[in-house]
Amino acid sequence: MKCFVIAMPKEANPVIGQMTVKKDIIVCDKRVVTGTLYGKETAIVVCGVGKVNAASGAQLAIDMLGATKIINIGVAGGLNSSVEVGKIYAVSAVVQYDYDVTQLNGTKIGTLNECTENYLPLVVPKGFEARRVATGDRFNDDTNDFLLLTGELNADIREMELGAIAQVCMHANIPCSSFKIISDIAGSGSTTDQYLKNLDTCFISLLGNLKKIAETL
Repeated sequence: MKCFVIAMPKEANPVIGQMTVKKDIIVCDKRVVTGTLYGKETAIVVCGVGKVNAASGAQLAIDMLGATKIINIGVAGGLNSSVEVGKIYAVSAVVQYDYDVTQLNGTKIGTLNECTENYLPLVVPKGFEARRVATGDRFNDDTNDFLLLTGELNADIREMELGAIAQVCMHANIPCSSFKIISDIAGSGSTTDQYLKNLDTCFISLLGNLKKIAETL
């Protein structure tokens, strides 16, 4: 079964609204919805915000639902002029920018202890522009974070879940894809204000692209 792992109910609801739902339950305090999406058997785990929630949601999808592919969808912040508010992008690779064992291993920031490179590759479906994503358990306008993300890591988008989902999928040998809708752009005013202002635009974009995304399942 193909399974979406999505952080927030507001991000998951547009997808659930297009499903023919067969079962809707709570497991480990996470909403698990199964049914069909455009005629294909599909499940959604609404995992909660942050890396621990995301990792546990992905593992639940694999262990309980027998996920054969995991798809992450969510709103995210843009870091440069290569992305536009309201536009949806596939993710080519993801790094956890708040994971740092540089002093211990001499590796680049974001390199997992079990890896030699900091970016984990994802499956990129055809027909979508692809960008690189940085994941961390922070939502802020911190200048130091921005310099790390855009300088050393050369990321295009930042968010709070995908890196953990990709790590779980890597260890389980499960394909992982992700689609991010841009809610705010760094340097264009308060991240929070932009995020709140642009959510509706993001969800309209998600609905407009959902059938195309479903065709990649």
